[in-house]
Amino acid sequence: MTPETIGIVGIILLLVLIFLRFPVGLSLFIVGFIGIGLINGWEVSFNQLASTAFSVVNNYGLSVIPLFILMGLYLSYSGFGKDMFNAVDKCLGHFRGWLALACIGAGAIFAAISGSTNASTATLARVAIPEMSRFNYQLSLSTASVAAGGTLGILIPPSVILVLYGAMTNEPIGPLLIAGIIPGLLLTLFFMLTINLWVRRDPTVAPLNPNPVPVWERFLSMKQIWPFLVIFVMSIGGIYFGWFTPTEAGGIGAMAAFLTSVFSRRITWQKLSDSLGEALRITAMIFIILVGASVFGKFLALSRIPMQLSSFVAGLEVSEYVILVLILIMYMILGMFLEGIAILVLTLPIVYPLIIDLGFDGIWFGVIMVMMLNIGLLTPPLGLSVYIISGVVREIPIQAIFRAVLPMLFTMIIFTVILVLFPEIVTFLPELSRQ
Repeated sequence: MTPETIGIVGIILLLVLIFLRFPVGLSLFIVGFIGIGLINGWEVSFNQLASTAFSVVNNYGLSVIPLFILMGLYLSYSGFGKDMFNAVDKCLGHFRGWLALACIGAGAIFAAISGSTNASTATLARVAIPEMSRFNYQLSLSTASVAAGGTLGILIPPSVILVLYGAMTNEPIGPLLIAGIIPGLLLTLFFMLTINLWVRRDPTVAPLNPNPVPVWERFLSMKQIWPFLVIFVMSIGGIYFGWFTPTEAGGIGAMAAFLTSVFSRRITWQKLSDSLGEALRITAMIFIILVGASVFGKFLALSRIPMQLSSFVAGLEVSEYVILVLILIMYMILGMFLEGIAILVLTLPIVYPLIIDLGFDGIWFGVIMVMMLNIGLLTPPLGLSVYIISGVVREIPIQAIFRAVLPMLFTMIIFTVILVLFPEIVTFLPELSRQ
């Protein structure tokens, strides 16, 4: 068989393994190992096995991943999520649908220290949905606002997905994280606008606040979110101004989160053990995936499929935006069936070189890709965020939650189109930070 044929068979085998729910990292590892052996011989394949694993794990830049994860887990296990939601709740209490708006605002703030959609969605679901039920919100609005707020977790820095994207494409991690700030804030506003239009069109979905707090109490309530703001400014602000590297920012953020939890007397030995254990499990999973993705990427390079595809596309007499739209449609379809990290490691070795050859900015595409992964979190039949919410709100059928998130899904698609038409929204801050 030719290298190209072996590559195509390898991609098909990988898809089959992933659809059968075989671990993503091991799937990538096995297919890449066998593919390299068939193309270049088994001795080369075993050599790649050892060298690739060491080079990935020994990459200093990737040490930011466990630090950002730990930063979010410290504050999550310490119960700051409820305080944050209550503070935003008071600030927005004079609007109809104030709790749904507070859910979006709290999601944006929690995203600034979490970096994980699953963690953000689970925290918001546990805190916000019972509160909205107490005020007789319709479950359609409450579940939609939780799902939308949770998706901000991998867009607003520190985003683990953007770090993984940078590790796989060699795009600088600092500018990638900074690139998510403006899109994340704008998407937060878009979600809030969607909720505002929703409750205006159908006031029965959300009541007015019977006891809105006075203005002075709204300002006082903001003291509850100071840990999030301080840690975000210290870590991401430090990256932006060039005070320290992303890894140093992660270390400072994790230590600040730990000290905040200790001095507030909110963390116990059990909570500390749980947060460290979960951080260890998540980090191990991510690094296994990265090692597998690196082996699989080398296999694809040997198969020459990325180069053949780039040459084929370059010969097409169509606009680069037509090809981009086809790529984004492909991501929407994949998002219906595959988890975000699986999509990332499966497609990037092929899609990223193609995007660069078409003349698009790599950092900009990283944010666009995050948006497509976020859309996949809300689309059936997989829709991981919807399943997380379903685990909290067992009384509502999962099909009803999928219907409820449709307005948020349309908002995300419209916002992605805006980012494609106006890439400066993404690239402005990274370019400014380089000056």
